[in-house]
Order: sequence, then structure tokens, then C-alpha cells
Amino acid sequence: MSASLPFRDINVHASASHYAFTSPSSPSAPTLVVQRPSGDLRLNDGALLGAKRVSSIAGILGIIKLRLDKYIIVITKAHPIGRLKGHMIYKVVATELLPMRESPLHDADEDTYLALLKQILRTGPMYFSYSFDITNSFQRQAKADLSEPVWKRADDRFFWNRFIQTDLIDLRTGGEVSGGPRQLIGQRPGVDPYILPVIFGMVNLKPAIINGTPLTFSLISRRSRFRAGTRFFSRGLNEQGHVSNYNETEQIVILNDNSSERDAFSAGHSNQKEGCLGNRETQVLSYVQTRGSIPAYWAEINDLRWTPKIEIRSIDHSLEAARQHFDEQIRIYGDNYLVNLVKHSGREGRVKNAYEDTIRSLISKPSETRQSDSLTSEKVRVIEAEQRKQHYDRLHYVYFDWHNETKKGQQMHKSQILLDRLTEAFLKQQYFRGVEMPGNASGGLEVRNLQSSVIRTNCMDCLDRTNVVQSLAARWILDRMLIDQGILPQGSSTIDDAKFEFLFRNVWADNADAVSKAYSGTGALQTDFTRTGRRTKAGMFQDLSNSLTRYVLNNFADGPRQDAYDLFLGSYLPSNSSTGSAMLFVDRRPVLIQSIPYILAASFFMVFVGTFTKRLPQSANLTMRIFILVWIGVGAWCLNFMFSHSMLYINWPRLNQLPWASEGVNDAISLVRKDRILGPLAGRHDRSASTARISHLEEGKKRIE
Repeated sequence: MSASLPFRDINVHASASHYAFTSPSSPSAPTLVVQRPSGDLRLNDGALLGAKRVSSIAGILGIIKLRLDKYIIVITKAHPIGRLKGHMIYKVVATELLPMRESPLHDADEDTYLALLKQILRTGPMYFSYSFDITNSFQRQAKADLSEPVWKRADDRFFWNRFIQTDLIDLRTGGEVSGGPRQLIGQRPGVDPYILPVIFGMVNLKPAIINGTPLTFSLISRRSRFRAGTRFFSRGLNEQGHVSNYNETEQIVILNDNSSERDAFSAGHSNQKEGCLGNRETQVLSYVQTRGSIPAYWAEINDLRWTPKIEIRSIDHSLEAARQHFDEQIRIYGDNYLVNLVKHSGREGRVKNAYEDTIRSLISKPSETRQSDSLTSEKVRVIEAEQRKQHYDRLHYVYFDWHNETKKGQQMHKSQILLDRLTEAFLKQQYFRGVEMPGNASGGLEVRNLQSSVIRTNCMDCLDRTNVVQSLAARWILDRMLIDQGILPQGSSTIDDAKFEFLFRNVWADNADAVSKAYSGTGALQTDFTRTGRRTKAGMFQDLSNSLTRYVLNNFADGPRQDAYDLFLGSYLPSNSSTGSAMLFVDRRPVLIQSIPYILAASFFMVFVGTFTKRLPQSANLTMRIFILVWIGVGAWCLNFMFSHSMLYINWPRLNQLPWASEGVNDAISLVRKDRILGPLAGRHDRSASTARISHLEEGKKRIE
């Protein structure tokens, strides 16, 4: 039985009473009908009369309910980026929101919700395929039931639009959401072609030639929809065991890829090996790595300083959540090699110690080895069980002091120390290898080899250091893949092929930028090494620029980005908000506090004008100097006030408020009101206004120890 694949072409018909979705290439398929304005869904056999065709779309991304209305999010434009084993992969380029109400209702909250949705839809890199399960690695796909529809096979972690597909999935599985309670109506397989899973991350498909052998080199990064967020507003793990900034990256090599239209896909390559695309079977070689925040309850508290302060709760509170996290990791990937790259001392050292204490508590009879040198007492530390006696003994902790050993990236060759330590893991875990036998109409792979474990890498952000190490591990495995297949001679490396080396480095650097932009708002640091193999002055200048941009974004712009993630992924439900029509996004700080940044900007302007304005020779210089000094004093006072009351000037998330943010803002306003001069000007502040929605938080209002 063949699987029901998503429709490649959908026509949208609209009337005052409903939207109707049909596929012109499948005229016998049922019509999906969405009633207006209720948003109720049903299938109709045959076309509906009385509706006007308004557009053609590439797919239905999902349906979301905001405070006043429901909206259907449709993909209006998708760009094909290439074929993966014959399956075309698309990137979402443009979307549109179709309101249920013919005359949409508006208020300040609804308009802000819509702006947040449009922001994440516009900036989020989303990918999909009509015929290929892009949410799963090739190894997991090889174990899947190919007769199931694509959405049922999708990995729930990386099914990015899973929440907004809930209404369609409920209709498919037997639940109909209407004005009353959920009604069972039976299975509706006719809904399957309308459910289109997408991933958030990066897909890069490149034709290449190594040692005369053509192949397809691909890199796919999938971002988890659980605990997704921004750099300083999403750290550590939650009570369900989900960690922040969790990504799975799969490096894929496809040999003898007859199904991907090689003539067009590898145009210009004329030095192909004779017969390499002949009657030989297609081979898929795949290697998976993961990254994710340190699995403990910890946070970095924004306070306008360059390096925010870190607060960590005791591992006694987070141990059960860590168990849930590693239960899932072991179940999916097998043994986990936990590579930790944070600094061994200072603020990062506290997080490192919490991680190591967690591992010691999970495994039985932990055995520790340590290497040291003149630079640090702890160059490499390994924690693993002496003997495998229980489930968590499949965890192998490997610490590498990246900053000290590589001199903050200036001596990248020292990273070979870490690779040498991981060589045994590389040899044990191997990689996935599947073969598509000729005449196999299902497209399934015959498994020849399985990857038995995974390397889970982290630094503080799981961005810059992490990506460098992942690219080094990926190269080690790639060389082994190609040597095993006889493409490279024993002892050689892809580094020797200048053309492929350029491609490999840039693909991994592009991956670093994609993962970093989703979390921090900027491209990754140290990508000059990833792209060129060495640190450059231009790269260091770019790192400085990115670091300054991160500081501005993480303090003054990430609140709305976090709100957009929470809204799109269902972490915050407007329909369940207890605040009714209250203005959620209105700035409730006293006017005096709101005005300080504007006064600061005015002082800069006045100093600039006073300094650079041309003056007549007979004009009094003393008056102008006093004018400039006064405004310099005003600006200095404003800066001092903002840094002394920094919690008042961070752009915090408004939907799922952070407990330390609400508490810090209240404390800062109370401090201002106690001031003899500013207190009367600050006005009254309703403390309950900032803490009304604390019940929506995951961890409650506990102070981190």
C-alpha cells in the first residue's frame, strides 16, 4: 500500500461562508472545507458551489487561533533548492494569513499577535518536501513504515508546524473541534494530503566530485520545536527534559544518485568516472550529531552588562528532568558522547560543574580521568561508568577546555587533542549506510550499516565553538566513509581536494550562521576558521561586529522574538489568557522611566550639535562650552541611571514572562520610588500588572540557587 503524499498544488476558493481547498491534479480527492467564521473543518466529496477561486498555494502551513479570530496560514511561494535522492526539497519563501471573519476584528493585542506571526514566518528558514520525510534522518526513515502518510512518520521534535496543524490532525484522527466538546467522527484519511510537515533550520544540497567520483553532498540541520527561543531568554532545560537550542545535524553523501537528474544537477562536471552512474545501486551514507544547552536549571540574567550574571539551581531540582532528557537521547541515538566545551573556571565553570555533577549522579560507579598541562589543570576530563550496569551508563562525558587550549581560537590545531580523544568513539559508532536496490519501487533502503551512538556537543550558546567541533567530527567521519567505499585511498583526506574542501567548509559555515541567527540573531563567530581553515583579521573584525550586534539584539530586541516563538509553537495560548482585552504589550512603566533613553539620545544630539556647529569669531565660546558640559552631564546621569536600574530597560518577553524579570522590574521600580527626588515623579506602579501571568511559567517563581 503506497503512502498518501501531500498535494503539490492546491487551489483556494473563498466565499462569505467558507474556504474550500482542492487539488486540481487530484479531482477525485475530497475538498477540505473551513467554515467561516467558526473555523470548523470538514471534508466534502466533490467541489462546493458558490465559492470563488482566489489563488493557488504550495501548501497549508497550519491554522492558529488568536484572541479575536482564527487564521489559516498558507504557503503562497516555495523555492526549490535541489533534489535529495530524487525528492525535491523546497524552502518556504512567502506566506499569507487568511482570516475566518469576512470583516476582520482588530485591537492592539490582535494586531501585535499578527505582527509577531508575520515576523517569524518572514525570517524563519523553513523547509519541506512533498515526497520525502525531511524531519527524520535516513537511519530513522529506514526503520519507518513507508505506507504511513508523511506527517505520521514525522519526528515530533522537528515537526516545526505541529501545533498549528492540530486542527487538521484532529480531523484526520477522529476528533472534530467545534463550538462544543470534541466529537468523534472516525478516521478521515482524505485529510492526509493537506497535512504538510516543515522543519526549521537549514538544508544545503551540493553536487560534488571527489577523486573523479560524482556525488551529492548534503547537510540538514533540524531545530527542535520544544523549548525553542532566543539566546538569553531560553537556557538549560525544562521540567519535561527539553533543552534550549536543540538541533540535530545530519551530513549526507549520496553515491550513484541516478534519481536526482544528474544532468541538470551537476552541470559543468565533465571529469566523472566512467560507469560510476551506470547500473550500480544508489548508496546513502549518513552521519548524525546533536547539540543542545547544558541539561540543568540555569539562566543568564540580562542586566545590560556585556556578560550577564549566571544563576543555577541545585541539581537536586533538575535531576529528574535530566533523566527524561537522556532517556530520550539514549532511546533515539544509543550511546551519547557528551562533549562539553565551556571554560573550566569563572562563570562558565559553575555551569560546567553542574553538568558534571548531573552525570556523576546518573551513572553507576563513575570513573574519571583527567589530562593537564602548563596552561590549565584540566585540559581534558572524561567521566564514564567503569562497567555498563544500567541505562545511564551509556553516557560518556568528555570535557575539553576549548578557550584555553586553542587560545580563544588562535591555535585551532590544538583541537586535534579532542579528536584524538574521540577516535575510539568514532570507530565504535560508525555511520549509517543504506543501499537502494534496483527495481525497488518503494524507494526504501536496504540497511548495510547503522550508526550506534551520537556525539552531543555544547558550549554556552551551542553556537560558535560547537559548530567548529561538529565540522571537525564531520570531516573525520566523511574521510572514513569515502575510504570505506574505495573513493579515497587509505590514509588520505578530503582536505587534499581543494575544490571540495572549499565546498565542505562553506556548507558548514553556512550551517553555523543559520543555527546562530535563529538563536542569537546574528551569524556565528569563528566562521572564518570554518571557511578558510585559519583565523583572519577580517574574521576577527566580523566576530567583533557580530558580538556588538548580539549585545544590542539580546538586550533590546529579543523580547518580541521570544514572543513570536511562543505564539507560533503554542507555548502561549491567547485564547486561554486570563487578561481578557487588557493591553498585553503596553509599556506600563512610569513615564519618567520610559523617558530616560529619549533624554539620553537628546543629550548626544545636543553635544554633537554644540561640538560641530560653526560659530562666528566674535561669539562667546564659554557659553557654548557650558552648554556642551551640561548636556554631557545629563547624558552621563542617564547612562548611570539606566545601568543602575538595568532591569527596567531590557526588552523582556511579554507573553510568557520570566520570573526573575518580573521580580527584577518590580524591585527596580520600588527602588526608584524610594528616591527622594525621583520618587514623586515616578508615579505609582501596580505590581500585579507585571505578575498577572506568572501561572503560565514552567518553573514557577522560584529563585535559582
